[in-house]
Amino acid sequence: MTSRSRERVRAIDVVFEADARERDLSDVLAERRVRTAAQTALPERSAHLVELVAEHRDEIDEQLSTHSRDWPLHRMPAVDRAILRTGAAEILHDTPADGVGPVIGEYATIARELSTEDSPRFVNGLLQRIGEMRDLLG
Repeated sequence: MTSRSRERVRAIDVVFEADARERDLSDVLAERRVRTAAQTALPERSAHLVELVAEHRDEIDEQLSTHSRDWPLHRMPAVDRAILRTGAAEILHDTPADGVGPVIGEYATIARELSTEDSPRFVNGLLQRIGEMRDLLG
């Protein structure tokens, strides 16, 4: 896994934890900046991605709900929800210079590692629709 992938996974971990514990994402992030279960401090890039999710959570959830084609957000596996929220935040608010394609591929790969057999295809398809919508509006 690349260092960028590890940073994304660490962000997903925080987003997942806040969702699972039904806690405010900013509060969990503040805790993880001080104390983390990992051997290393939370990377700044990971914290930035979590901040994007926290800042734009309503918009991100709206986009995921709109583009998930009859699959309600609350029915998605929790880990997929965390992957999708983090990926959507990056696509919508922090797209790298090389575009959304590599970002989408990376989150699909992470889903392959962290979630179910069907998750990579689901994550890829949903983030692709969000990326296409972003390009149309951008």
